[in-house]
Amino acid sequence: MSFITYLVQGVSLGSVYAIIALGYTMVYGIAKMLNFAHGDVIMVGGFTCFTLSSSMGLPPIVGVLVSIVFCTILGVVIERVAYRPLREAASPLAVLITAIGVSYLLQNVALLIFGSNPKSFTSVVTIPAIKLFEGQVTISGEAIVTLICCVVIMIGLTLFINKTKGGQAMLAVSEDKGAAQLMGINVNGTIALTFAIGSGLAAIAGVLLCSTYPSLTPYTGSMPGIKAFVAAVFGGIGSIPGAMIGGILLGVIEIFGKAYISSQMADAIVFSVLIIVLLVKPTGIFGKKIQEKV
Repeated sequence: MSFITYLVQGVSLGSVYAIIALGYTMVYGIAKMLNFAHGDVIMVGGFTCFTLSSSMGLPPIVGVLVSIVFCTILGVVIERVAYRPLREAASPLAVLITAIGVSYLLQNVALLIFGSNPKSFTSVVTIPAIKLFEGQVTISGEAIVTLICCVVIMIGLTLFINKTKGGQAMLAVSEDKGAAQLMGINVNGTIALTFAIGSGLAAIAGVLLCSTYPSLTPYTGSMPGIKAFVAAVFGGIGSIPGAMIGGILLGVIEIFGKAYISSQMADAIVFSVLIIVLLVKPTGIFGKKIQEKV
């Protein structure tokens, strides 16, 4: 039964990666940039919920909602202040370096406010665990909620992009910013909306991650953010279903690597699998090859 237990743990962890990867894949798909500060927005969401729920004693739902709102606003501010002025920069490295700078800025602000000692995060999930096979396999409430959130978010994003004017605007901007602007689409507003949605998802992922692994530091979002980016590339960056499948596969591979091979080699195994997949299919599992006209 240990195999099933590890599988459940992998799907739970992978669902968190998938939610984070959805934010990555949306920003890249529409703005064509890699927001490496995305992982630190996860940390900000976790600390916001921790401050309101654990420190101030407010109901967990209040902490979750406020953290989503705060991170959504933070994502819009980051895009407006740090990224928008550089969008037309001659070199894409300017935006990439700025993203790394924003990441370190968020980490150091958190260090100044909360210190480097890990905080004990109280889970916001109140659903009891489910025991299967006469108690041999336990599925935690956090695992159930995380998987449900992941599926609901993926379906919601797919419907939003395909059925709403805002979603259609995102598709147009992702195809050609110049043509979209000529058609009357507010490109800056559309990209800001993308950052808002991605940052809100980062807050949800941060709360779920800290509920499952109840330790919170200013560096909590760094490695999950990198792995979620790997998941987005793994599934095919720019693809919403690909982000979900890539995230879940990555979580399962990581947990099985820790359980059956080596806990110290788990990260190396994850990145090795990514390299193999990209050698076989460079666009990722669901990625499409883009043909450029010359």
